[in-house]
Amino acid sequence: MEEDDVEKAVMAYLKKKGFKATELALQEEQSRNSSSSASKTDPDIAKQILSFAESENGPTRYHDGYSKLRSWTYSSLDLYKHELLRVLYPVFIHCFMDLVAKGYSQEARTFFNSFREDHELMHLRDLQKLEGVLCPSHLEEMEFAHSLRQSKVNIKICQYSYELLLQYLHKTQSITMLGIINEHINFQVSPGQPSSISDDADAVILVGSSQDAAKQINEKEIHWGLLEDSVEDRLEKAGALMSDSEKIEGEKEVDLDENKRSVDGGKQGSSVKKLKKDKIVGTTGKNVRSETNTVSMAPRVKPELTLPVLSTEVEHSILEDLRNRVQLGSAALPSVCFYTFLNTHNGLNCSSISHDGSLVAGGFSDSSLKVWDMAKIGQSTVQGENGTPTEQLSGSENGRRSYTLLQGHAGPVYSATFSPLGDFILSSSSDSTIRLWSTKLNANLVCYKGHNYPVWDVQFSPMGHYFASCSHDRTARIWSMDRIQPLRIMAGHLSDVDCVQWHANCNYIATGSSDKTVRLWDVQSGECVRIFIGHRSMVLSLAMSPDGRYMASGDEDGTIMMWDLSSGRCITPLMGHTSCVWTLDFSGEGSLLASGSADCTVKLWDVTSSTKALKLDEKAGTTNRLRSLKALPTKSSPVYSVRFSRRNLLFAAGVLSKSS
Repeated sequence: MEEDDVEKAVMAYLKKKGFKATELALQEEQSRNSSSSASKTDPDIAKQILSFAESENGPTRYHDGYSKLRSWTYSSLDLYKHELLRVLYPVFIHCFMDLVAKGYSQEARTFFNSFREDHELMHLRDLQKLEGVLCPSHLEEMEFAHSLRQSKVNIKICQYSYELLLQYLHKTQSITMLGIINEHINFQVSPGQPSSISDDADAVILVGSSQDAAKQINEKEIHWGLLEDSVEDRLEKAGALMSDSEKIEGEKEVDLDENKRSVDGGKQGSSVKKLKKDKIVGTTGKNVRSETNTVSMAPRVKPELTLPVLSTEVEHSILEDLRNRVQLGSAALPSVCFYTFLNTHNGLNCSSISHDGSLVAGGFSDSSLKVWDMAKIGQSTVQGENGTPTEQLSGSENGRRSYTLLQGHAGPVYSATFSPLGDFILSSSSDSTIRLWSTKLNANLVCYKGHNYPVWDVQFSPMGHYFASCSHDRTARIWSMDRIQPLRIMAGHLSDVDCVQWHANCNYIATGSSDKTVRLWDVQSGECVRIFIGHRSMVLSLAMSPDGRYMASGDEDGTIMMWDLSSGRCITPLMGHTSCVWTLDFSGEGSLLASGSADCTVKLWDVTSSTKALKLDEKAGTTNRLRSLKALPTKSSPVYSVRFSRRNLLFAAGVLSKSS
């Protein structure tokens, strides 16, 4: 063994450990002896030094170090154990990736299989992704693994738990574990007692972009208010312009026979009268006034998109619906109409309901889109009672179908959405295309091509004309009906973009992804203006409050989270569902949230009282949970879609499945 090799190994070791004083002393010693003849070192000592250096870089130190840290954590006091356990998962995945990066593929696989059971309950989807990492090149090619290597994990922990961890690492001289924790974990240390176990949902944040970058993005200004001069805005102004004396006079002059008047010539004056009448006749008149005041507090913003102009007939129809809207709250729950799909043979992938509930669409695995007209189904039923063969309802060859069959896609249909007026329907498919259909002509009008992979979701804007889509290609796109190419492409998610939703003012869209984050995008610039972090599994559904202030998101685990768009902060998680939350929708005035899940239930949540209480609780530092008002179980039908009509009737749809 040459002396030069030994000296290089020793110098490399000292440099790696940061022993600068010893390194300088050794360099001086070498310079002194350079003139004289150097004596040969004992070969046994040389071998020991080199083997020690190799063992420092060997694979066993990861397995031994993690195993000891795991044993110490599980034997800790229960008060601090759940906080210390948060450290194990990021240490586990970074030990695994370090082994892969150093070329120890077999040892990495053994390590992964030895300890994966500890983390499967909370992080199964991440582990399934990392299973495919077999060599160093995979760490660079896989976006998820690459992002984890480049950024730090944020962990919330109390001061005492943090000191306990440091004391253990220094006492046991776990240099390898200490190095991983120092390089890949960012502790958010808080004074006082450990946080509760229920807060674990957002205690460990694995996200591609660093927390600093997310904070920087969330500091951008967003204009979350309602559009100026919208139909709702004009109606609210009409109600707000009335003085107290006018309201009293109006209450005296109201005639119940006004119900019979047509709204063909309904201008602002007549809408004011109708609004006054509703405040008296309505059973929840007090709620009307309070809700109008809360909504009117939302600022008015200008549209960034050129929005379509509504025809007078359509505007009158919307005004009529708004005037006759039932005011909902904790004491006044909505009526629910549930549409059940029968005999679909596991072929139904999605469903959609028009704003007035008159049309129901279903997307199927056989590439077809079927639309049911509720009025026609009713007529067919009457004909059947009068002697017409009942086969007409089941769609036999001799009789009429009870639905309209729309064919054109070359793969399973994953999403469908009606335009606000119900005259168009969009569908997206695994064939990477989006198709626009006319419900009046029952024909395909346009095929939009732009995505490279299956399109999971498509949604019309609240005003129509524009629509948004999201795909397996990790992008969301903005389209308009009159152009075959997308207007904007939103890229930034680290995995599939599973759902998309428009903001009430059409200036923003929100996207939920399998990377467990929700992002808010500016439609005009295409920039990400908010990143919402906190979900523990893929985000499957989104909903925006009518005033534009709040957003709800549902995930695969059954958790719903309510977000404040202005701050990017989670107001409260909603716990109650036991399976995937596939659909969400706010009531017309935003006081209730409806959620539909694979656990065969529709749940109603009280939004208004909880958000008001939250502001009072902020000073006290307590957390507030949204109150579940009612759970509506179906017999055996997972809920695919829920929608509030403009009059606040709740529609829901699902498919009858075989009970276990």
